[in-house]
Amino acid sequence: MATYRYVVVDVFTDKPLTGNQLAVFTDAREIPEEMLQPLAKEMAFSETVFVYPPTRPEPVDEKALRGALDHEDDDETVFTVPPEAAGHARIRIFTPAAELPFAGHPVLGSAFVLGMPLQLGEIRLETGAGIIPVTLEREGASIVFGRMQQPIPNWEPFAQAEELQQLLGVRSQLPVEIYDLGPHHVFLELGSEAEVAALEPDFGALARLTHSGVNCFAGSGMHWKTRMFAPASGVAEDPATGSACGPLGVHLVRHGRIGFGEEIEVSQGAEIGRPSTLYVRVDGSPAQIDRVEVGGSAVVVARGEFRL
Repeated sequence: MATYRYVVVDVFTDKPLTGNQLAVFTDAREIPEEMLQPLAKEMAFSETVFVYPPTRPEPVDEKALRGALDHEDDDETVFTVPPEAAGHARIRIFTPAAELPFAGHPVLGSAFVLGMPLQLGEIRLETGAGIIPVTLEREGASIVFGRMQQPIPNWEPFAQAEELQQLLGVRSQLPVEIYDLGPHHVFLELGSEAEVAALEPDFGALARLTHSGVNCFAGSGMHWKTRMFAPASGVAEDPATGSACGPLGVHLVRHGRIGFGEEIEVSQGAEIGRPSTLYVRVDGSPAQIDRVEVGGSAVVVARGEFRL
């Protein structure tokens, strides 16, 4: 019988039992490939992460490859990495239904879990969308905030914009566009935060219409509210969507709702009892997006193991 240990983290919050839940299997090397998706389905969170040693383009010292740190209070394994490695760990991200190349709250939550024993100011995580650097802010030994540099997304008009608006019973105040940074997200600006809160989508019809995440948002200035629906991916509504927050910031600066270099606060998840707070800043100019940064807090709330 094999033992597979995991940590549960509430992400984009500093209060336990709020935010977006994440399971992190801290050493997935011995978990069979065919067991990854069933484990993610069993956890039933928006996403589950499996952690591996980083990929190395060239051979390195095998002793360094096997090097690990053991927590004083558990048996988790955290990989140590020589300077020439591109990342400190490689992560694979699964929803209950599918594997994703990138997602925001799994990256941030994994950075909190793995960054604590490594005592790093920045941890670099390999994902299917490339290396994601996460800057960690500490108070004493505790990590209190993290900021991830996200891939700069591509975007285009959403071909099914009219059908989507009819299905939701809304009319977007901005062009309905789809953004791609690995995951795909569609954005609709509604007239008020109350209109966003009142949405009651037909999830079956939404899943049949699109496999992309559907994001409905409203707000002004430095404060915005959003909801994200992805029923085709096994997530009817997500409590906090880091992979959508970056593109939301890009959408807002492109259409003049906020300025480049301004950090905004985004609230999400209240309607499903998991209030979350995300922060996003987009640097650059109308001619070129230079940097997209999404931040937030996270708290470890549980540890467990599967014996299979």
